[in-house]
Amino acid sequence: MIEVTVRTRNGAYPVLIGNGLLQGLPKLLTEHVTAERFAVISDDNVAPLYGEELLEAAHAVGLDSRLFTFPAGEASKTRKTWSILTDDLLEAGFGRDSCIIAVGGGVTTDIAGFVAATFLRGVPVVQVPTSYLAMIDASVGGKTGVDAKAGKNLVGAFHPPALVVADPQSLATLPREERAEGLVEAFKHGAILDEAYFEQLNETVVALLDADTKLSEEAVCRSVKLKAAVVSEDELESGYRQILNFGHTLGHALEAASGYRLGHGKAVALGMVLEAELGERLGVTDPGTRERLEVSLKGLLGPTSNTPNPAESICFLASDKKVRAGKPRVVLLKKIGQVDPGDRWSHELPEEMLEGVFAAVLGVL
Repeated sequence: MIEVTVRTRNGAYPVLIGNGLLQGLPKLLTEHVTAERFAVISDDNVAPLYGEELLEAAHAVGLDSRLFTFPAGEASKTRKTWSILTDDLLEAGFGRDSCIIAVGGGVTTDIAGFVAATFLRGVPVVQVPTSYLAMIDASVGGKTGVDAKAGKNLVGAFHPPALVVADPQSLATLPREERAEGLVEAFKHGAILDEAYFEQLNETVVALLDADTKLSEEAVCRSVKLKAAVVSEDELESGYRQILNFGHTLGHALEAASGYRLGHGKAVALGMVLEAELGERLGVTDPGTRERLEVSLKGLLGPTSNTPNPAESICFLASDKKVRAGKPRVVLLKKIGQVDPGDRWSHELPEEMLEGVFAAVLGVL
């Protein structure tokens, strides 16, 4: 087991990573969390795989726990689902001595975390990620929230977990395509912070897609360490943490414009290539960076089809949560492994250039 510490305003929390950790989760809960009742929240795909098993294991050691589920998919990441889960907890008599256990992928991580942040003005949450996306990104950093009609993740709160338990063995139960989409965030970590890691991912991508347990554990550890260092320095995203948004400004716009039919990983991959193209045109990003990203992400995901209309995507930029003084912001690379500092780590998005950037990228990806 590897432990990575994430610092927050009010202390710190551990991220535990290791193959087979889920088997000992009840013991870890008693060691790291003080609570009288545990509410396990999972979607209806993951609950039969891990939620019910966790419930039985918790009951076996005397932990008072109950399982709550919701329909799988980004379409469920809404205030309606948040409301249903919250009402169910209240009806079941859960109080401020409770703890939420989020078991699943990125959607579960976000929505269960938001339930914990707001239920009775806040109760602890333990994140138990079961996908690449959740392990290397969504479970670390304390961001929680839901989508709105105007865009993605526009309603939420910062609510650091009490504990994160990542067991890479659970990756084997995912479809290969979902593993590929989750690994986009690992490539992003390499692109913004560590060129050697970026190249290592290229060399091991086939094994990672096959959920090789040793290499998956290594990749999860490396990404978590990189992200932990960033969020420990800037928990509330007032500056440096914005670098983690590389690919997300334009990627989230594509995702929202598609009605969330375009997967998050594919949307962020497109966003990374689009933002690299924009950076090169502005003279901020080294020439050839966009091509390196494109080759790597095509090798990971294959070609992306059925992308939304660029004009519709651009409309969603005005409601992006990174807007400053009414202007959308974008993170730009200096080169692979290094972000250009810009103005507090982001740049004002030159909207007059977007049509050409979209035409240059979406025509070949």
